Amino acid sequence: MNQERRKKTTEQILNISRLYYLDNLSQLEISKRLKVSRPTISRALTQARETGIVDIKINDPFQDVEALKRQLIQKYHLNQVVIATQTNDNPEAILDALGKVTANYLDEIVHDDDTIGISWGLTMQAVSRHLKENHSVNVRLVQLKGSVSTAKENNYTADTMNNFSQAFHTQARLLPVPVVFDTVEAKKIVMNDKFVQTVTREGTESNIALFTVGNTQMNSMLFRLGYLDKNLATYLQKNSVGDVLSHFVDKNGTIVDQTLDDRTVAISLDDLKRKEYAILVGGGAAKLLPMHAALQGNYANVLVTDQTTARSLLNM
Repeated sequence: MNQERRKKTTEQILNISRLYYLDNLSQLEISKRLKVSRPTISRALTQARETGIVDIKINDPFQDVEALKRQLIQKYHLNQVVIATQTNDNPEAILDALGKVTANYLDEIVHDDDTIGISWGLTMQAVSRHLKENHSVNVRLVQLKGSVSTAKENNYTADTMNNFSQAFHTQARLLPVPVVFDTVEAKKIVMNDKFVQTVTREGTESNIALFTVGNTQMNSMLFRLGYLDKNLATYLQKNSVGDVLSHFVDKNGTIVDQTLDDRTVAISLDDLKRKEYAILVGGGAAKLLPMHAALQGNYANVLVTDQTTARSLLNM
């Protein structure tokens, strides 16, 4: 008799639990449907949890983010990871979220007398849009690599540098030379200019470097600029996963074409490694491989990315 009673009690607990947790009925609605008192329903739900019939699990997105940070720090030997918790995988939404969290991070780490080296492109522009007014004194801004030498292409340098200059109450040092020269000889002549030498030296000596990566798709900036002939473009697409500050690298972060690199105007990857803060900002599927390469090469000690890319990097 007792066994039969226990069976009926268990069935009632199961029935109430299904209605409450699966069908989302209130205790009052269950009471009317089953014709039992609300205290009985309350006791049944308590017993369901205590006996393990119902197991409540909370998926905390913030806890997940903290776990992702720890794992990425360990995998790539990083000092810090910042993850944007955007709600979808739309490229524009990811870019905006990355810009916001990077701007907040800069506001935390920039102090008096710091020099911030900046790359260019849509990612850097997204960061600049979210910058807050910073009250640190004597902050210097400098461009880390050459620019675009054609009016047909916009690399967003003007907007980016203007926004940074306003936020940090200073005037950015621009590097008014092509990012890639036609010949090594032409590069050497221009790099002998005293002003150009001053800017490149400040970029090398900057303690904070803010940069992103590029891929080898034909619509990427460096491929559209016309610096790369057809054969070189084909070679890079076959042997490189993308560029880090315009240095084309393979999946391990090794430069793939030294001749091209000798014609490129940007701080060296070895100099990038030595920064107090080498901040890689990037997200989205198109940047996954070059981001992994940059991290494999130890060119960044701080990573700013989105949740989806963070998980993908862990699975690389």
